[in-house]
Formats: sequence, C-alpha cells, structure tokens
Amino acid sequence: MNIPSKLKYTEEHEWIRIEGDTATIGITDYAQSELGEIVFVEVETVGEALEQGEVFGTVEAVKTVSELFMPIAGEVLEFNEALEDAPELVNDDPYGDGWIIKIKVSNAAQANDLLSAEDYKAAIG
Repeated sequence: MNIPSKLKYTEEHEWIRIEGDTATIGITDYAQSELGEIVFVEVETVGEALEQGEVFGTVEAVKTVSELFMPIAGEVLEFNEALEDAPELVNDDPYGDGWIIKIKVSNAAQANDLLSAEDYKAAIG
C-alpha cells in the first residue's frame, strides 16, 4: 500500500499536499483499491468556498458511489479535467495524475488536525 510520507490524510481517505496557499487533493491508494474500478468523478464545486469536512464531489466506481470531503477549508480552484475522459487515472496514479481538485487554502492550520502517513497507516490497519 502506497502512503507517501509528505502528504496529510483524512479518516475518510482523502490526501492533501499543501504548497504555499494552494493545495492538491485526491483519494488515497487504499481508497481507490477498496472502491475498485473508478468509472466517473464528479466535482461541481469549482469556484465555491467550502469548509473543512464539506462534500466537494463524488467518485463513482462499478460497485458504489462515494462522497469526497474537504480535508481543510478553501476555495475550489480547479478540477482535474483529465478525469472526465480517463477516471481510471485515480486507480492508476492516485497521488500523481489522478489528483482530483486544487484549492486556495483558507485555513492552513487545519492541516495540523489531519493524519500523518504513520497515523493513516494505523487507521487503515
């Protein structure tokens, strides 16, 4: 199971990489493996300011649909449009080409409440 140490994680299986006042968000390798083949990613919150824990979109797999939650508060700046034609990028490269959104960070201090790679490893057993 790939759990990069430079990222922060949520208990709902999102990851976040903060770079300055922007952040990239996706779902973890564990989440994509549990979901199975991802067939659709929907994000209709571009341009919206969302609070930590609010739903920013959904991931649809062959067997289920899962909501995606904001790891920290911010404004959704961009959706990874490559996922429209190739949602399987989330399965193939969840921490790279399979990223889902980029946000303008509103409260970077909220990242302190997220899980480290070690904590996330422990949480998923």
